[in-house]
Amino acid sequence: MTTGRIHSIETMGLLDGPGIRTIVFLQGCPLRCLYCHNPDTQNPKGGERTTPDDLIKMAKRYKPYYQRSGGGITFSGGEPLMQGKFLLESLKKMKAEGIHTAVDTSGYGDPQYYEEILQHTDYLLLDIKHFDETAHKTLVGVSRNGQRAFLEALKNFKGKVCFRHVMVPGFTDSEEAMDRLAELLVNYQTLIDKIEILPYHKMGVTKYVQLQMADPLGETPQMNKGEAKRLEGYLIDRVKTLHDYKRKQAASA
Repeated sequence: MTTGRIHSIETMGLLDGPGIRTIVFLQGCPLRCLYCHNPDTQNPKGGERTTPDDLIKMAKRYKPYYQRSGGGITFSGGEPLMQGKFLLESLKKMKAEGIHTAVDTSGYGDPQYYEEILQHTDYLLLDIKHFDETAHKTLVGVSRNGQRAFLEALKNFKGKVCFRHVMVPGFTDSEEAMDRLAELLVNYQTLIDKIEILPYHKMGVTKYVQLQMADPLGETPQMNKGEAKRLEGYLIDRVKTLHDYKRKQAASA
């Protein structure tokens, strides 16, 4: 039987998809984001072994809450796509039980599972780290190329997507940066449910202390929430403007 490694499980979550949700944090991540607030999820050999059957037993206990609130289960991490086979089998079992499914991902994993994973996912939370190759490597330690296969598979997705971007001072906290991000997001306009700018915060610093790890962003200040909200509004408007422009161009062609 397929098994997976789970870091932790949070019940009654309200921020990672619609309604009341159970959040399953899978262990292991190929990225090393400078702003990671869960560095303890990075090691793929950490966590505890479990099976899809174990998860479905747990989820069924909370099914009444899901049904009343329009919620369900969200697979997060770490990076859930790193455990593609386990994630897919778990999603299939959830769907068979009529449980709404969501995946919170950065789009890095094993591409052979992407199409089927998306077929059994109702809602996607997709983190766009950066849109510039050099800055992307600086910010998360890997190339943007790792996400391209997932973005290609996303074109056939039948659900809705919440696009997220963590804004770190000195990296993307400008209108020019949001213009470039909008150029990427407009390609998925029909899938967009939400666009969220998440301001960088220092709440994960205590974990670095506990793990005896240096805080990668050290003296970098927290992102101003008001400015992040302003730039979020700017980004949303920019995506809509670009979409309307492309639609008019197509109509006049």
